Amino acid sequence: MVTDGVTNLKLEMSMVQLSIILPVYNEVESIPHLLDELTPVLDATGRKFEIICIDDGSSDGSFDELKKLRSQDERVRIVRFRRNFGQTAAFAAGFDRAQGNVVITMDADLQNDPADIPPLLAKLEEGYDIVSGWRVKRWREGFLPILTRKLPSKIANWLISTFTGVHLHDYGCALKVYRREVVKNINLYGDLHRFIPAIASYYGVSVAEVPVNYRSRQFGTSKYGLSRIIRVILDLLVVRFLLSYSTRPIQIFGSMGLLSFTIGVAVGIYLTFMKLVYGEALAERPMLLLAMLLVMIGVQLVTMGLLGELIVRTYHESQNKPIYSVREELG
Repeated sequence: MVTDGVTNLKLEMSMVQLSIILPVYNEVESIPHLLDELTPVLDATGRKFEIICIDDGSSDGSFDELKKLRSQDERVRIVRFRRNFGQTAAFAAGFDRAQGNVVITMDADLQNDPADIPPLLAKLEEGYDIVSGWRVKRWREGFLPILTRKLPSKIANWLISTFTGVHLHDYGCALKVYRREVVKNINLYGDLHRFIPAIASYYGVSVAEVPVNYRSRQFGTSKYGLSRIIRVILDLLVVRFLLSYSTRPIQIFGSMGLLSFTIGVAVGIYLTFMKLVYGEALAERPMLLLAMLLVMIGVQLVTMGLLGELIVRTYHESQNKPIYSVREELG
């Protein structure tokens, strides 16, 4: 009987079509209202769903509220972190546990409107792999929010679109819809959750953007501000490297190393010429030190590239991790 129960549970979980992931951090007042709105919208889709709530170390009673909501609806699943690990970790935990063929992410602060989910799903059915929300009419809160939130958001979106080649108006919108195979192939670290469409583009996915409603926060306070720009710039360097050189580090380190080495040798040849032909003293010339430094840096960069190649090969071969992604296969 126990075996039959496990089998039935697995069968029931495999029938889940939609997985909604909600990172929760001190949202005790928002959560009940959100689920009251979200559940009817999901029921109206006619698809079996699960709501995965990730309690990211809340200290305001959010976990107790989530337990109460689960007692009323078993489709609510709860994952409780030991401490606050951040939104990226919450999304990663949700992706690991998602059973649905379609995965939906959204904030738990009521700023994302559940009524926007059906249009996003409809867009996904057109053949896209990721559909991202675009908060068109977002800034209606006065001068200070525009300065502390709109400006950082505009700069961040421009930087990400420019450096990754995946052009979206609103990378910061948490309301996104993914095909399950997309999120299952992505490993998230740091604050990379906002870069998911860009990271997924490495695998050749198709991305669309749909305007969605934006609602002002009713409870609590925002967790973001001007410091986001610095985090975005640093994470952008990581993403850019992952997208372009993660499987061929010698090309970036080797190129910079050869350039540095060549310039250093050229400067050294020039100084040697000046010494032999004109008899100039070189011991106290800064250019001599510059030439030596450039040559040494060049050798070190090339060495770093070779070591990077060894690490990449060890990583892929030890885990049998492919360097390609297959959309479909026939025959």
